[in-house]
Amino acid sequence: MQIPMQITFRDIEQSDAVETRVREQAEKLEEFYSRMTSCRVVVSSPHRQHHKGKLYAVSIDITVPGGEIVVNKEKGDDHAHEDVYVAIRDSFNAAKRQLEDFARKQRGDIKSHESPHHGRVARLFPEQDYGFIAAADGREIYFHRNSLVVGDFDKLEEGAEVRFVESEGESGPQASTVKLVGKHHIVE
Repeated sequence: MQIPMQITFRDIEQSDAVETRVREQAEKLEEFYSRMTSCRVVVSSPHRQHHKGKLYAVSIDITVPGGEIVVNKEKGDDHAHEDVYVAIRDSFNAAKRQLEDFARKQRGDIKSHESPHHGRVARLFPEQDYGFIAAADGREIYFHRNSLVVGDFDKLEEGAEVRFVESEGESGPQASTVKLVGKHHIVE
């Protein structure tokens, strides 16, 4: 970390053992994601009337290049959090999950789903089980009977509105999935 770690105790006495556990957990995070800039941790026992004991909350604020990871959950009635070490573990586990998601986004590992294209059936060749879609951009896209997922190919008519997912076939672009659009739809 570029900035030394900050640990704050709020409404509880400072404890070397708790501070050591927090530092150990932060080091594990730093081994997982070495580009952390700063880490601030607040260990607290919120003022509430509890019948069975104090519940601890651990807030974590991690600064990373291009973002910030914040874990700030008070565990309500989770009586496991009567143990400060369990509260620390759970909060750092949540921070690790958020760091994993952040790292995946940075690497581009998050899949982006292509939205379906829109068009009309331009030509049909029912005896050969295929047809062509006139795409909104003016191209004609081949599709096979088996590509139609909603509707009956034999009842399909030229001019019918469809949504399709385009893929690259052996002879060029083709529609891998074709869905017939109903009469009542929203045009994007």
